[in-house]
Amino acid sequence: MTATTTPADIPATVARLRASFATGRTKPLAWRQEQLAALRALLTEQSDAFLEALHADLGKSAAEAYRTEVGFTVNELDHTVAHLEEWLAPTPAGVPGVFHPAEAKVVRDPLGVVLIIGPWNYPLQLLLAPLVGALAAGNTAVVKPSELAPQTSAALARLLPRYLGPEVVRVVEGGIPETTTLLEQRFDHIFYTGNGTVGRIVMAAAAKHLTPVTLELGGKSPVVVEPGADLAVTAQRLAQGKFLNAGQTCVAPDYVLAIGETAAALEPHLAAAVRELFGEDPRTAPYGRIVNERHFDRLASLLDDGRVVTGGEHDRNSRYLAPTVLADVSPDAPVMQAEIFGPILPIVAVPDLDAAIAFINERDKPLALYAFTASDRTKARLTEETSSGALSFGLPVSHLAMPELPFGGVGESGMGRYHGAYSIDTFSHAKAVVDKPLG
Repeated sequence: MTATTTPADIPATVARLRASFATGRTKPLAWRQEQLAALRALLTEQSDAFLEALHADLGKSAAEAYRTEVGFTVNELDHTVAHLEEWLAPTPAGVPGVFHPAEAKVVRDPLGVVLIIGPWNYPLQLLLAPLVGALAAGNTAVVKPSELAPQTSAALARLLPRYLGPEVVRVVEGGIPETTTLLEQRFDHIFYTGNGTVGRIVMAAAAKHLTPVTLELGGKSPVVVEPGADLAVTAQRLAQGKFLNAGQTCVAPDYVLAIGETAAALEPHLAAAVRELFGEDPRTAPYGRIVNERHFDRLASLLDDGRVVTGGEHDRNSRYLAPTVLADVSPDAPVMQAEIFGPILPIVAVPDLDAAIAFINERDKPLALYAFTASDRTKARLTEETSSGALSFGLPVSHLAMPELPFGGVGESGMGRYHGAYSIDTFSHAKAVVDKPLG
């Protein structure tokens, strides 16, 4: 925890933020712009400190950490600033003739005090990108970094108060006791990124206060590879998306459904793509590490669930697990039962597109579905016959970095969405306003 926020302080901390919001100070556009400018200054002026912390927590290289954490959040912030006045403008609404003369519009009210609980895998981006939306919508906030990324959490607790005052945002560090105390408070919105088990706890706690929630969860995001796809390009893009952050990405490709003969044909291309990205020995390359021993042990136990095409090397002391591709994987294997969240990519052979669609639909709705195909008919079928948080053809993961697209899950992969204008919707109330003259 920070030096100024202890579990006993949490109720008073939330009360002070609520009192600050009640003054109305957060509503003007100028106030929102000032907070976003301060947040941008934090990211740009303290980027080296954050990059150092991210390397300590997850072994991220400076280039990867800047691109996926600092730079990503700055891009989200800049896009928001560029469009904020437009997004906040009242929206005219039509009035049925029976009520004429009258005017109607929709205005966006800030919600109040929001709680943002971040995960460990992108501990900077996935805490501060939602904060961009919360501040842009005119709220105050408590942010709770993940205790599993302790260096990043400490950096946020130390540095964020230098740029955003305690009447605007408060950082609460800690683990289960602190999170439990936070969830006992009344917030006006709770934004949680993490796993479904904790997501259910968050939702149950929120229900006691009728607090709306956004749950950014995860799941097993499938990749359909069809005959006729360029397998060299497919393998390169798959490897880039899968092994980013050592596979610890919520929208990473989780497994491949290879149709027909593509399973065997894809194997050498994936091995070549891994070598091209990381060299003959990825442990000497800019390649991340597993977050802790518990997750390392879980992942290492999955390595025998198929024939190793490439990778498989691992070292518990350094939490290194090589980019690994498994072939001849049974749908009943342990590696296919839960989100992998690590650098292991199973290939499951299926006879045709019908079988691939059935395989996807028999399981929980994923956060993302990817496909490599040259067929417009296949694209249409996957769009119409499956349900997922996002659907991307030929480019895994990158939809997350497109601020005009909503990001969020469906079913077990989450509820709600954010980024860009969708963040304003999430952290605002769309209020109907009607004005009919008295005379």
